[in-house]
Amino acid sequence: MFGPPNAVRLRVSINEVKPVVWRRLIVPSEWNLDQLHLVIQAAFNWWNYHVHEFDIGGLRYGDAVEASEASAVGDPEVFDERAVRLRDFRNAGTTFKYLYDFGDGWHHTVEIEELLFLEGVPRQATCIDGARARPPEDVGGIPGYERFLEVIGDPKDPEHRETKRWCGGHFDPEWFDLATVDKDVRSALTPNVKRKLHQPKPKKP
Repeated sequence: MFGPPNAVRLRVSINEVKPVVWRRLIVPSEWNLDQLHLVIQAAFNWWNYHVHEFDIGGLRYGDAVEASEASAVGDPEVFDERAVRLRDFRNAGTTFKYLYDFGDGWHHTVEIEELLFLEGVPRQATCIDGARARPPEDVGGIPGYERFLEVIGDPKDPEHRETKRWCGGHFDPEWFDLATVDKDVRSALTPNVKRKLHQPKPKKP
């Protein structure tokens, strides 16, 4: 006999980057938005260096303490993201927004694709699909990323060598390795977990 859903299947995509960079995740329904934030960071290998927030129905959710310290008079209130759990979303097809890095402005769309009942209560999130590499941290948003791709793709560009070094020595916008991403997602809540900061360099034939 089936009980209430104990997990949700999500599709998270980065807005405005073409072709689309996306991940499909299964996350325990008991987890809150703060935990989902860490899962998204792991899924895209963001480094969690910057402020983030969720936008759900026009209401802002994030680190309420951090937001109160940074907010100015008249700013909309930021509610505590820990107060919202994925089980609170009762309908497949619901979407909301996730913003990472207010400077670069990486806007994501989170879609709840399916409410799931899994045998055994899930203890970890998992990544089951996805496509393409996310832009590098601190690249300068969409315009900066477009310029980055031009430079990294042109060995004759005077900025090519330094830009290549800056991004870890290699960058392929089409790179996506499910095993690597799933491993990172499964350990997303592990304290002080270490992840590779850059893409692995391709092995020489």
